[in-house]
Order: sequence, then C-alpha cells, then structure tokens
Amino acid sequence: MSRSALIKPLTQKAIHGKTRRVWLFDLDNTLHDASHAVFAQIDVSMTKAVMQALDIGFAQATALRQKYWERYGATMIGMERHHGVNAAKFLHMSHDFHAPDFVKPEKNLASLLQNTPGIKYILTNAPHDYARSVLQTLGILHCFAGICSINQMRLQGKYRPKPSQALMLQLLAQLKSEPHETILVEDTLKNLKAAKQLHLKTVHIFHEGTPFSAKHKIRPPYVDLRVKSVQELLRHPFSHY
Repeated sequence: MSRSALIKPLTQKAIHGKTRRVWLFDLDNTLHDASHAVFAQIDVSMTKAVMQALDIGFAQATALRQKYWERYGATMIGMERHHGVNAAKFLHMSHDFHAPDFVKPEKNLASLLQNTPGIKYILTNAPHDYARSVLQTLGILHCFAGICSINQMRLQGKYRPKPSQALMLQLLAQLKSEPHETILVEDTLKNLKAAKQLHLKTVHIFHEGTPFSAKHKIRPPYVDLRVKSVQELLRHPFSHY
C-alpha cells in the first residue's frame, strides 16, 4: 500500500502530558454550522463546476453532483472516474468562493479546544484550502496539528475519502495512534459506523441540516457519545478524562 502523507502539518503541537488521546474532527456541521450558509454556497459552486467541466445544463449537473456525492462521498471522485476531469482543478472550481463570507462564528471555540486534552487534527472530505480558510475564520487554526483533506486521501493512486476504512487504518499508522485512544468527531453517521468497526471512539454531533440525520433521532449503538454541538462535547466529562 502506498504510504503517501495523509496529513498536512499546521503547527507543532505537543500531546497533552496526561493523555495519549488523538482527536480527529470533521469540519462542516461539526466545528461550525455549515447549514447556515456554507452548504448552499458549495452546492451552487459545485453545480457550476460540473456544468463547466462537462458543458451540460443546470438540472443534469445537479443530478450528477448529488449522485456522485452519495456514491463516493465526494462529487469530485465521480467526475474524475467517469469523465476524466482533473481532480485538483475540479476541487478548486467547486469551492471557488470566499468562505469567510458564509461562515458563522462559534463562541469560545478556541479556548474550549485548547483546554481539551489531546492532540487534534482535521479530517474532512473538503479541499485543504477551503478547510484552512474556515479554520482561520473561526479563529481556531492554531488549535490543530494538521489537516487531512480530500487532497491527501489517495491510496494506491485512488481517492479514498471517509468512510474508507483503508484510509482510517493508514491514518492511524501514520499518527502512531491506537484506535482506542483515537476519537472521531462527526456529524455523518456512516463515517462513525466505519470508525467504530475499527474500534475508534466515536462522537456524533447531531445536526438537523446534515443529510439523512432526520432518520436517526436516537444514539446508534456504534456511537459512544451524542451531543448537539461541539461546545457541548468539549464541556462534557467525556473530553476530560
């Protein structure tokens, strides 16, 4: 298996002296309310990118965008596999907007993250530049040791975004982290289910704006903790033992 680096480092962060915990945080609808405005903007930008790349109309592009997202976890993968579209160029086209204009601030998030034991990384199916921009806007970029974005999620020459268990296993190996000491924080249940099968700890940030969330009003058995917000999580005893 290819051992390309999955993490782009940000700042040098020491593991908290009292814990070997490693946190893997999703970004949208986990660390901020993307349903507030960002998701709508991504849908617009993504659809325009599909229209431009394939020279098709709005309705057809919208259907393809949704189809590939549901099948592969990222529209870009379907565009590359089925249409030969350059993945890097499509990622840029599909997020070609000024993210800070659409990001809703989260109160006290930086201090809560800094006071939570463990080293923290971003694990997102979004592009790196977009993720970095959102973190800067939220004022929490300095709280994370690195970002694993879809740009880096390539195994044996193919993109393997969440919920790929092969991705997760290689990430654990590169971080030298034991599954039982690693916590995945997500709003998307299928990603948490795959992680729990590998014996990671799992936290579900329940957000009504996340697709398919309305079908799961109670905590599934593969979720260790279910909360309504990242602030609730970071104040919970779960985060401090």
